[in-house]
Amino acid sequence: MIGDTVRDRETGRTSGIKGARGVSALLCAGVLAGSAVLVGAAPAGAVPAAARTPAGATGVRADDFRERLESIPGMTVTGVEDVRGHPQYSLTFAQPVDHRDPGAGTFTQRLTLWHKATDKPTVLFTPGYDLFTEVTPLTDILDANQVSLEHRYFEGSRPSGPAGDDWSKLTVQQEAADEHRLTQALRGVEKGKWIGVGASKGGMTATYHERYYPDDLDGVVAVVAPNDVDNVDNKDDRTYERFFRTVGTRECRDALNAVQREMLVRRDRMLPKFEAEAKKEGATFEESLGTADRAYERGVLEQVWGFWQSGGIDNCPTVPDAKRASDDELYSWSRKNGMGMFQDEVLGTHGGGPHDRQAATQLGWADLKLDHLDGLRRYPGLRHPESSLPAAMRGGTYEGRTVADVDRWVRTKGERMLFIYAENDPWSAEKFTPSKRDSYRYLAPGANHVNAIEKLPPAQLAEAVAHVKRWADVK
Repeated sequence: MIGDTVRDRETGRTSGIKGARGVSALLCAGVLAGSAVLVGAAPAGAVPAAARTPAGATGVRADDFRERLESIPGMTVTGVEDVRGHPQYSLTFAQPVDHRDPGAGTFTQRLTLWHKATDKPTVLFTPGYDLFTEVTPLTDILDANQVSLEHRYFEGSRPSGPAGDDWSKLTVQQEAADEHRLTQALRGVEKGKWIGVGASKGGMTATYHERYYPDDLDGVVAVVAPNDVDNVDNKDDRTYERFFRTVGTRECRDALNAVQREMLVRRDRMLPKFEAEAKKEGATFEESLGTADRAYERGVLEQVWGFWQSGGIDNCPTVPDAKRASDDELYSWSRKNGMGMFQDEVLGTHGGGPHDRQAATQLGWADLKLDHLDGLRRYPGLRHPESSLPAAMRGGTYEGRTVADVDRWVRTKGERMLFIYAENDPWSAEKFTPSKRDSYRYLAPGANHVNAIEKLPPAQLAEAVAHVKRWADVK
């Protein structure tokens, strides 16, 4: 059920118990594959479309439905395929680059719409990154349509020309406005209840949409959605520090810290291994972190975080004895257990850069002290998200007002919101606290960032599903 690798919001790279390679940021595919009951990636099995696939109980045929979509101002159908007996439309939707100044230019945002019937519920799935089109199990549970939306400034939803280099338009508020315009446009054809769904950064995205446009959706499900809201200047990370002082067992924590420290003690012998692996994989570092040495240190700094994010207490017996392990043993174990590569190919505009820009300006980051590495770190500030951005993407100023505002609103005014967190997940250290307005939060014992759903006690999972069905008006 759990993917071999996961895409990590903290490291921006793939880091899994079974493998560690660089891909895009956060965890979209990995979280979803692990959280397969509610928001996971179910096999889609796409095959070429039939000429006239029925669109569902309303009797609207696929070709007629396509005409409805194409009649929406700004909507373009770029393709259609049959997915499990129903048409999935590939679409683009024209959005203002700046919703505060709609006349200043537009860009096309990519999405898909898997359509069953106009009177069924619709799941609005926000991965929080690039387009992720698989049908979620929650969509199946609700027998729903599904809209999957790519986040602005990621992959194919980045404005062209100078506007695409204006990263100041990559904000929580602008993306929420994108989702609002799209929801309003599609509610004319998908007339049932709408449920917002996302995991990790996608769960954050769904939550932000609900805060700014609470009338758009009939419920929100956010799984392992971080809420870095300690204070407005991002200098108070006591919650994360406390997590790493208490997670798992003392023996495991000490062993992990010792391995992390030893990786820097032996840097001169480990770096050639890192460089050889990078050369074999075609990885480069000049555009973002600058040098292999900086990328190596950044990967080591994220190692313990990555271990708990995608592993857990059951993996503690595999931690090598830091002093006795050979260089090969230590390096191989580290690369398979949380240490990312941080190469250019998955940073900057190529993948994880837009996330890092958002973290630097609004979402926040955990600037851990890592006292056990004192005297071994060469590059101060390397965990700052701007450290892995190319020069053209830097320059944003962090403001904590947005996340603080969302946090207050969720606690006091949010309605029909469901949050699921994992006990041993670093990203679950700072949680959203739902209000008492038909809103709920669950904590999966012993779970990490990719298996929260499957480790939720069955009674709680059944209760959570019942809430969502009620919101969606599904029996």
